[in-house]
Amino acid sequence: MKRNQFLAINLVIASFLLVPFSYTSAVKATEYTSDDEPHIHFVAMADSPREQFLNNISVQSVKCGEGLDLIMKKSNGMPACVKLSSVSVLIERGWGIHVLPDYEKSEDNNSEYFKTGNLSTKVEMVNYFENYEGYLARPETDGDYPGIILIHEWWGLNDNMKQMAENLASHGYVALAVNLYGVPAATTADEARQLTSSYQTEKGIENMNGAVNYLLENQHSLAIGSIGWCFGGGESLNLALNNDMMDATVIYYGRLTSDTERLSSISWPVLGIFGGLDQGITVGSVRQFESALNELEIPNEIYIYENANHAFANPSGDRYSPEDAQDAWEKTLVFFEKHLKSV
Repeated sequence: MKRNQFLAINLVIASFLLVPFSYTSAVKATEYTSDDEPHIHFVAMADSPREQFLNNISVQSVKCGEGLDLIMKKSNGMPACVKLSSVSVLIERGWGIHVLPDYEKSEDNNSEYFKTGNLSTKVEMVNYFENYEGYLARPETDGDYPGIILIHEWWGLNDNMKQMAENLASHGYVALAVNLYGVPAATTADEARQLTSSYQTEKGIENMNGAVNYLLENQHSLAIGSIGWCFGGGESLNLALNNDMMDATVIYYGRLTSDTERLSSISWPVLGIFGGLDQGITVGSVRQFESALNELEIPNEIYIYENANHAFANPSGDRYSPEDAQDAWEKTLVFFEKHLKSV
């Protein structure tokens, strides 16, 4: 009898302990330390990011609790809710990818908002590295022009990137929009997530270096620059860190590093365009990047648009800031003119 009474009491106690947790599940809040792996904290919420995602809620629509921001783990593409102070560190170290909850890509015609040059252009798809094809745009008039490598957002090589290549070509450049994925561009956020998560950095570096060689050998470009947006902005910097034949690097709100040892390989000017409201590429991380460049005496122009957010230069997104985007594009054209056409 005593044994049965003991079991009954324990069951009652257990039921009271379980009740508070039966309506909630844990949200992982990730915080980086000096170790390579993040520390995971649990915050009570109706549904965890993983549960929301497995219930067919798109990555960009996953909801986080107060004081947390949405990020995607690069290794498997799963969403996670992390402390705001941890977002930029996770992105810089390559653990995570920033996700824009209110960013929906409904069209690709972004370049029509940016100033076009006076030169007529011609375009073609070219095989620039192994079996990878890129979109090449150049002035119709024969001649040797500076080369610019365009690196796409997480969507891949879409019509927007092709039109931006044509835009740059109209200003007197041979513009090669690369395809780092080697497959057609994504049309949904989930497709983009899968492409980004499976992206191999080392292969991407080989790909971009192949693009540089193509412009030097096949287009006879005497100077080479690169430009990338978001995912491509980080890869534009990555190209600079792994190729000493560059003459100009442009980064639009891409992943950064302030490691002076890595940055010391750069000996040409860098232009950085960032948003002051960006929680992924924070103002603090931008200033650290700028300080590292200055310490190494690398010429640089860093612009932070105070009221602009991540992806503010993309007209098809909810965070598009027209005046800031157009001003940034004018600065980009002046930068390339100064550092590529004077070589």
